[in-house]
Amino acid sequence: MIELFSADTPNGKKIGIMLEEIGFKYKVIKVDLGKGEQFEPKFRKISPFSKIPVIVDHENNKEAIFESGAILMYLGDRSNKFYDKDNRIKINQWLMAQMGYVGPIIGQHHQFHHYNPGKSKFGEDRYFKITKSIYADLDERLSQSKYLAGDKYSIADIATWPWIARHEWHDIGLKNFQNLSEWYSDIAKREAVIKGYNFMQNGESIPLP
Repeated sequence: MIELFSADTPNGKKIGIMLEEIGFKYKVIKVDLGKGEQFEPKFRKISPFSKIPVIVDHENNKEAIFESGAILMYLGDRSNKFYDKDNRIKINQWLMAQMGYVGPIIGQHHQFHHYNPGKSKFGEDRYFKITKSIYADLDERLSQSKYLAGDKYSIADIATWPWIARHEWHDIGLKNFQNLSEWYSDIAKREAVIKGYNFMQNGESIPLP
């Protein structure tokens, strides 16, 4: 059994989707970010930066693993799924691009454009522009490849897809990017993605493109 300490965010959804894809049994322990539970000493023992998600695999090493990218790599290794050894270099590049660029930038776009509109025109304009550029870059990549790291669905797609799933917040227009929209819709049809998107069991359905 895997314990998943998480909240209903794109980073949290990554792990819910991955666990559903590989068919591992798991239990969700909700971390209420609004109440600041991520800063409590008990949680900081397993997550030194007070971030979700974190997993504890009680059937294997029994150690806490934090950082969503590291968790995906661990689960890919553990299950031998979606993390092909023959394609690790390319998968790792696209995974790190999500971790270091796509997620942080789109996260800032959420902060300025969705949560705090009108507070900083500079912030809104800056992160809208870069997020639109990310859409274009992903669209270009997906004009050359069915999935981000090649012809096979991988943890790079699992990491990136939940951020694009908030496209309604972005006001950029996912339909304007044909390849990205097709990739998004294709992944959205996967049974494990549908279940993993709603891993908090709150009745969420995947937004249409």
